[in-house]
Amino acid sequence: GPERSAYVLFDGSRVSKAEIISNEEMLNLLWRLREDCPTIYCEHIASYGMAVGASVFETCVWIGRFWQRAFDHAFHFHRVFRRDIKLHLCNSPRAKDANVRQALLDRLGPQGTKKAPGPTYGIKSHQWAALAVAVYGYDQLFGRQGNSAAPPA
Repeated sequence: GPERSAYVLFDGSRVSKAEIISNEEMLNLLWRLREDCPTIYCEHIASYGMAVGASVFETCVWIGRFWQRAFDHAFHFHRVFRRDIKLHLCNSPRAKDANVRQALLDRLGPQGTKKAPGPTYGIKSHQWAALAVAVYGYDQLFGRQGNSAAPPA
């Protein structure tokens, strides 16, 4: 977003970290993650012909800053459109956020409880969208074709 962004660290089966932080903090985080996480997937803005406000353009500026930080430190940076994520996880570009969330739960398992946390325990708000990007990215890296395909060996 124009001021804050969600991120998720995903190992292929569960979330190891998820936060919503300021965009300035995100720039610093990218620096600290440079050795542990050499590939970054970031949701990108797409135009569908509707008028947009200043916050969308500010978000585009921040995506560019994240991309530049990744480039400066030899990360692999991939921009991903929401439509591609919906197609990948739900097999439909018309899927809504609730459908994406359910597809993630179906794939990874229930959130669980504080005493028995599941693989997505603690994920909330915009972190679901970040998790969708992370799962999409993981699948791109390891050759999984979509939610209906078997996990990679």
